[in-house]
Amino acid sequence: MDVIALDDPTDAQIRGWHAVLAAVHAAEPDGDPAPDPEGTARLLLGAEAGARQRLWAAAADGPGAGGALAAVAALRLPGEPGADRPGEVDIQVRPEHRRRGLGARLLAAAAQGLREDGRSSVIAQVLAGTPAVPFLESHGFECVLTLRGMLLRLEDVPVERVARLLAEAPAGYRLARWRGAVPDEHAEALARAKHAMADFAEYEGTPWDAHRVREMAEIVAKRGDDLYTVAALSGDVIAGFTEVVVPAGCAGRAAQYDTAVLPEHRGRRLGIWVKAAMLRWLGEECPGVREIETDNSGDNAHMIAVNEELGFRLERESLEYQAAVSALPASGR
Repeated sequence: MDVIALDDPTDAQIRGWHAVLAAVHAAEPDGDPAPDPEGTARLLLGAEAGARQRLWAAAADGPGAGGALAAVAALRLPGEPGADRPGEVDIQVRPEHRRRGLGARLLAAAAQGLREDGRSSVIAQVLAGTPAVPFLESHGFECVLTLRGMLLRLEDVPVERVARLLAEAPAGYRLARWRGAVPDEHAEALARAKHAMADFAEYEGTPWDAHRVREMAEIVAKRGDDLYTVAALSGDVIAGFTEVVVPAGCAGRAAQYDTAVLPEHRGRRLGIWVKAAMLRWLGEECPGVREIETDNSGDNAHMIAVNEELGFRLERESLEYQAAVSALPASGR
């Protein structure tokens, strides 16, 4: 099974890639909806603003294989070549083609791509308890973060609960909200607030600034989705905020993005206040949204408690792994 680069994937290759994702999801359901063909096509064809992507695949061999894909790998490269940000790799192998070295060969191809781009590290997120865990550990990856995947079904949230939480507004703060890119007057303040998110800082190693804040909004918009933000303001300071990405068409499952409260403003229930304001806003503007999913660091007991109070329930546990590119196998080994 040769590994091939898919610099410009064909329709057939996109369908083959989707078949791999569907087979893995069927064998290892993670609480997310099954992948859909249109979403797979967007993933492979949509170059994100501020990031580049490289793709590889291995075709199945043997009688009746017909060139179907057995395994795929996607490498996301945020920022410019050589940027002090890790690459992000995702390797998927159909269950019936595992233990044949395909994952290792795809990882070697991705490692070469990382070296060519001047990267020093790479991260991967995998579902706990799946074969991906021993695979990564056998190739020098170390777990740096545990993520608790939680889901909120909006029909299960009493309107009275949201109203009560909004009525308990902390003294001295006001709410602001926007859809899409942050308004200029709040851009620097939002970037500073994002530094309060310490979960990823130790290994992501990239500071937030106004440019990066806008870049993230551009990435979401290019996918056809909408970024909604609610912030708690103290004067001109964003003391806390929450972000939710609503899918194209304003229906189905939305995704919780960042939520953070500046250290000096904690202990005043700002987090649950802005989240309650978000729920009311989405209910008014996007009634077709039925669910919100979120990931929390396993040691972030406070935010987990906030989400549980709102009605989020545990769906899955994921693990973030990191490795030095220098420790990864080279192609051909």
